[in-house]
Amino acid sequence: MAVGDLSSSSSELHVLAVDDSIVDRKVIERLLRISACKVTTVESGTRALQYLGLDGDKGYPGLKDSKVNLIVTDYSMPGLTGYELLKKIKESSAFREIPVVIMSSENIQPRIEQCMTEGAEDFLLKPVKLADVKRLKELIMRMRGGEAEEEKTSNLSPIRILQNDIFFFFFISSSSSPSSSSSSSPSSVVSSPEDDTPSSRRMKLGS
Repeated sequence: MAVGDLSSSSSELHVLAVDDSIVDRKVIERLLRISACKVTTVESGTRALQYLGLDGDKGYPGLKDSKVNLIVTDYSMPGLTGYELLKKIKESSAFREIPVVIMSSENIQPRIEQCMTEGAEDFLLKPVKLADVKRLKELIMRMRGGEAEEEKTSNLSPIRILQNDIFFFFFISSSSSPSSSSSSSPSSVVSSPEDDTPSSRRMKLGS
């Protein structure tokens, strides 16, 4: 069983790389590490399901809280193929939102279209090149931006919003209350037209 590095900062994006070829696993692992990713490698689709806990077992010990942000898998593997792994992930309510990238050494258009229709995020042709790394980095940056925005929104707690609403209501109420008008100086009070009638002037003179 080949399981890659698990001792990385939780702030890094965690990529699960699946390939039965140890050479290809090393290549994709290196390229992803260049992109500052935490990488876990497994050698088969079955091992990937075990890692994710989708095989009916408990999965790997101690990996319950190890979040996977991206899955990169080879298409042609003995046993469970990359396409079958893709379908199982997309059928899972817990993991269907995780982007899945398929790799293959064969440029077969119907196969590519089949994977994309099933929900694959991208399809890379082997050997993986620097241009492919750039594509993955762009995908990772979109994910990072989305998570940052979600975290920013979640940090705006209901209590804080309620406090802001109360302050706004208090400010409006204070500005429009009768006490605010009564505090103004007498010189600022404008007399109404009724105060300037002849009868009112006679009353003032009489007083």
